[in-house]
Amino acid sequence: MSAPTSEELFIEQAMPYLDQLYAAAMRMTRNKHDAEDLVQETFMKAFTAFERFQQGTNMKAWLYRILTNSYINRYRKAQREPRVGATDEMADWQLGDAESMTASNARSAEAEALDKIPAPVVSKALGELKPDFRMVVLLTDVEGFSYREIAEMLNVPIGTVMSRLHRARRQLREMLHDYAVAEGIITQTQEQA
Repeated sequence: MSAPTSEELFIEQAMPYLDQLYAAAMRMTRNKHDAEDLVQETFMKAFTAFERFQQGTNMKAWLYRILTNSYINRYRKAQREPRVGATDEMADWQLGDAESMTASNARSAEAEALDKIPAPVVSKALGELKPDFRMVVLLTDVEGFSYREIAEMLNVPIGTVMSRLHRARRQLREMLHDYAVAEGIITQTQEQA
């Protein structure tokens, strides 16, 4: 029996992540057509670079890095193109003031609270975050990657990941606060804590 071809190995190792990558792309782009294009681009790039993939390492993280970088490149390209009738992006008014955070395998309180809020409400709030902030929330709280893995995927320092995550979670908390109080998800005593 002959050794599997590169194409066979790619299909065997990468294709099981297709649905997960599509779900992540949908959360990033919030558009079915764009998500499909992003996943297709990701798999084309991954297949082209598969010879450079180090066997025995984390295929999922490698694919997510390609997906994330492709999304960021598309976003930056779109930012450079002139816009017609578009509104300005939300200003980055939350500079500094990042609290010290440590990586942990435990889910954040925000992630636990988000589980209690209906998906459309959370999706709308996530969609209002800047892409860099939305990306770290999705990769951390939804996909479960560590700060180190996210830093490698985004090619930024771990401190940047932590700062973006802190700022994104704070923005989400502010956006979802009124809904959480109205629905009884948080109480007056939790609100004061």
